[in-house]
Formats: sequence, C-alpha cells, structure tokens
Amino acid sequence: MFSWAALGAVVGVEQIIKAVNYLNIIADQWHLYLAFVFPTGNGIFQEDNGPCHKSRIVLEWFEEHTDEFHLMSWPPNSADLNPMELILYVMERQLKHHHVRISGLCMTAA
Repeated sequence: MFSWAALGAVVGVEQIIKAVNYLNIIADQWHLYLAFVFPTGNGIFQEDNGPCHKSRIVLEWFEEHTDEFHLMSWPPNSADLNPMELILYVMERQLKHHHVRISGLCMTAA
C-alpha cells in the first residue's frame, strides 16, 4: 500500500486471493493505514477490476465505509492508469536480477 503521503505495510499472501482473504486484508491492514494517513476521511482508494476486488462482500464493505473514503471507479483494461504497474515492473526486474522467482504478485494502492 502507498499514498502520496506515506508507505503502508506490505502484506505477503501465499495463496490465490479469494474475496474473503482480500476483505480481511482491507479490514485488518488497509483500513487502519487509511485512517492514519487521511484522518479527515477524504482518502481515495484505487484498485483494479480483479475478481476479489469486485466481489459482493468486498463491495458491500466499501459501501459501509463511504463516509471514510472514496472508492475510485476503474475502467476495464486500463493498466496504464495504475501506478502499481510501474512499481511491480521495477520489483520484478530487481528480483529477477537476484534470481528470485515470483508468481501472482498482487498489490493495492491507496
């Protein structure tokens, strides 16, 4: 997680992210980070259209917290708008340089 103001925690996940897992990460990690970085409740959360991001339980959680932040709508097939794409590219390049194999790296931005 990152914002213009600060860096958040890196949450390592060793399995395919299901909606429940993603919701737990948002509720337990990200929510506290956003409250710290944007205490007035004016933060904007950005994520792509991954299946776990658009699940019913996740969207309901975001609805329940609309007074704390705004969930940015995301047009389909718009990876070039995502600042995480550049960060993931740099990380992947660095890890390949050190001969570390990764798969399924998923990150979110606040």
